[in-house]
Amino acid sequence: MHLSSIRLDSPITMGIVIVVTLLAIIAIPLFWERWKRKLLWRTATILCAVVAIVVTTGLAGNMIGGFFPTLGSLLGTGAYAANTIDAETSANGENLEVVREVGAAHAREGKGTVAHMKVTGRRTKLTRDVTVYLPPQQFEPAYKNLRFPVIEWIPNYPSGPEVVTDGYKLPEHLDAAIAKRVLPPVVVIMPDPTGVPKIGHDTECVDEVNGTANDTYLTADLREWALQKLGVSADRKAWTFAGWSSGGYCAMNLVTRHPQWYGQAVSVSGYDRAQMDAETENLYKGRQDVDDANNVGITVRLHPSPVDILAIWGENEKFESAAAELIRAGVRSPVRFSAWKVPDAGHNMNTFKSQIPEILTWIGAHTTPPATAGRPVETTGGVQPWPLPRSGAAGGLADTDQGAG
Repeated sequence: MHLSSIRLDSPITMGIVIVVTLLAIIAIPLFWERWKRKLLWRTATILCAVVAIVVTTGLAGNMIGGFFPTLGSLLGTGAYAANTIDAETSANGENLEVVREVGAAHAREGKGTVAHMKVTGRRTKLTRDVTVYLPPQQFEPAYKNLRFPVIEWIPNYPSGPEVVTDGYKLPEHLDAAIAKRVLPPVVVIMPDPTGVPKIGHDTECVDEVNGTANDTYLTADLREWALQKLGVSADRKAWTFAGWSSGGYCAMNLVTRHPQWYGQAVSVSGYDRAQMDAETENLYKGRQDVDDANNVGITVRLHPSPVDILAIWGENEKFESAAAELIRAGVRSPVRFSAWKVPDAGHNMNTFKSQIPEILTWIGAHTTPPATAGRPVETTGGVQPWPLPRSGAAGGLADTDQGAG
């Protein structure tokens, strides 16, 4: 059996584990006297019960957070697995035309089409999973000469793009928002911001000093790829970042660092700077200047650009609330910062999922609509990238367009 066929997000799996855990707990008093002189068996029984409790707790947390859909994704050895993928395409989506037939069928039902592929960045040479939502209009003749706006949706650590389609049910929300005309037809790019292994490899979407160029992959590489392969709009106001938790920090950090390419960011339960904990690598190697360059509060104060930011947090999220207020305090024109608080909510996926319809409505009010090819592109602003040593992260931003700083 392939590890990717063992689902960790299945209620059936959860039910089986709960039953096994209860049996392990019941076995301790039931067999305690029978194994009175057998220390090994008593120890084994207790150990089994403890392990079962830990596994049950972990599975429950995984189902709430939607981190790992399969055992293979947890161990970093499994194939990509998502239940809601309509088509698998070849590397970099070279044969993306294979989705046209199913896309046309979905379009007649008012549904978008979801495709998965591996995308290798030209600058960074990083290869990661990328899932793409193509709106129904992508397959309608009346829209064939239009360039669609884009949402780049960053999954929360330690998840990959499968959590966006399976956990968040984002394609269904997109279909509904587009049908209600609160959101224009959009292409949604859902990348893996972490790569493998995931455990202990929280990249926070930054270009690590002498490490992996995650920022460059998620911005310069994926944007260039989408413009070439997906035929989307190049207008910076047509590009939005969005995400929950670590994905929310990524969204705000990347949009304020690269406003020459992106116009909006939505953060739910995000924070103002990369969180350093047991799961985070040594991202900056002691470089305070690089740390500061990835601090949203500092960027909006020292390098204000014409971007729109929406920050959302739950009433019970004290840390995230404080982080949002730090950003708000640093905001300088022409940055536009909006925020709202969700009553009686904490740091969990349900808080985020409850906000998706409103998030899409907000994006719809701020992004530019589909436009004809050749429309003049706005490239106002842009933060100069922090200097990487020549031996630093591969690619960097040396060969990309720079903003005015």
